[in-house]
Amino acid sequence: MGILSGNPTDEPMHYGEVFGAWSSVLAMKSGIAGHQTFLNHAGDEDLKRLIKEAIQQGKQQVEEIETLLKNNGVGLPPTPPERPQAQLEDIPPGARVMDQEIAATVSAGIAAGLVSCSAMMGQSIREDIIMMFGQFHTQKATLGGKFLRLNKEKGWLVPPPLHQHQTDDN
Repeated sequence: MGILSGNPTDEPMHYGEVFGAWSSVLAMKSGIAGHQTFLNHAGDEDLKRLIKEAIQQGKQQVEEIETLLKNNGVGLPPTPPERPQAQLEDIPPGARVMDQEIAATVSAGIAAGLVSCSAMMGQSIREDIIMMFGQFHTQKATLGGKFLRLNKEKGWLVPPPLHQHQTDDN
């Protein structure tokens, strides 16, 4: 048996795993703070529901990764303060982030999170870390699908130019 063939939680994390996990926590904490701010700006009830789901998902994932880091003696990145709740009517119209902008930004963040999870899975050698980020990837993909559906239903989706290639045979 090799040195890395026992219980994965007993194996040391390599530098890439440490940096990737630590960076994920930092990004997720910033994302949670941003989502809390977006929640103050959102007017659409369906959008608010999905933002709350994104916040909850982020908090759960942060908790899991922080446990991993703590168990491996790694210091944690700072946590931004919770954002206070505000009333939509108190935000001046010119300063308000529009619902379709919020949905697009959250969707882009989910897409970046998918790439980040895939990178962690690819560089990790500990099975428990691979499985953890695999679960996160699935959760993010599911949430991303919900945002895509919302963007389509609300007419907020801005598709790239559609390629409709015609051949001479048609």
